[in-house]
Amino acid sequence: LPVGNAGNITAYWKGFREYHKAGHSTRLPRMVGAQAEGAAPIVAGHPIANPRTVASAIRIGNPASWEGATSARDESGGLIAAVTDTEILSAQIRLANTEGLFAEPASAAPLALLIRLVMEGKIEKDSTTVVVLTGSGLKDPDAALNNVEPPIELDGDARTLAKVLKL
Repeated sequence: LPVGNAGNITAYWKGFREYHKAGHSTRLPRMVGAQAEGAAPIVAGHPIANPRTVASAIRIGNPASWEGATSARDESGGLIAAVTDTEILSAQIRLANTEGLFAEPASAAPLALLIRLVMEGKIEKDSTTVVVLTGSGLKDPDAALNNVEPPIELDGDARTLAKVLKL
């Protein structure tokens, strides 16, 4: 999960524990959280005065649910790690190109971390893993718009459109 204010990882962990306690599952997941390298106070172990990242939803220097996030990590045997903006944007593009999903940069951060953990051999390539996308790319479109060609502006008639589309 993306970790900014850390409410999601805290709430998801609470839900998984309650579901397990009620007998609906036989095991609990490992909770893995992704922070942006320029805004990774939990990874650093101290608040970040001026957090910086392209992923605005996780640009948090002192998470409100810090303790809940570290509890989720520790109790589940998981981890919280930082990824670079380059890794985040690459994962955002990969989601769009391979899955047709337009996620905001913060939502792509966990995929960026998964890719790295698989490459490092810390997660088996064929293991079952869930990456939760918490926000649409429409929530934070600026990063995506900075990485594409501007749209072609046309006169509003069918003949011009047909010409551009080579129909």
